[in-house]
Amino acid sequence: MNLTANNLSSIYVLDQDQALEFYVGVLGLEVTADLMFGPMRWLTVRVPGDSKQILLEKPGPPAHDPATADQVRELVAKGAGGGWLAFTADDVDAVYEHLVAHGVEVVQPPADQSYGRDMGLRDPFGNNLRIGTFPKI
Repeated sequence: MNLTANNLSSIYVLDQDQALEFYVGVLGLEVTADLMFGPMRWLTVRVPGDSKQILLEKPGPPAHDPATADQVRELVAKGAGGGWLAFTADDVDAVYEHLVAHGVEVVQPPADQSYGRDMGLRDPFGNNLRIGTFPKI
């Protein structure tokens, strides 16, 4: 067996329209799919030019029964939903200024780390995100 790529990841969001405003309107990602897929809205975004997609998944059917969906929403809102994303940027400090101007919750301003320069923030739902200059692997 030989896996060759990870082309789709997911993160829980509590409102997909608000997620579009943040991930597309503020972060500058692009929509790759927005359609009804059975009982759920299949909404994916990606960094322009990248092939990897992110499913902005709302807790609920078919993955969760109502009680489980409530628990997942509660965990996401606390920042404990288990999901997080990391993005690279050429200029972390310019991204920081852009995000602050848009009222984004920055939990760690840009700082030099042993692996590069990065910052921490939360999306409108509580998910943790990192943006930085990371070495290419």
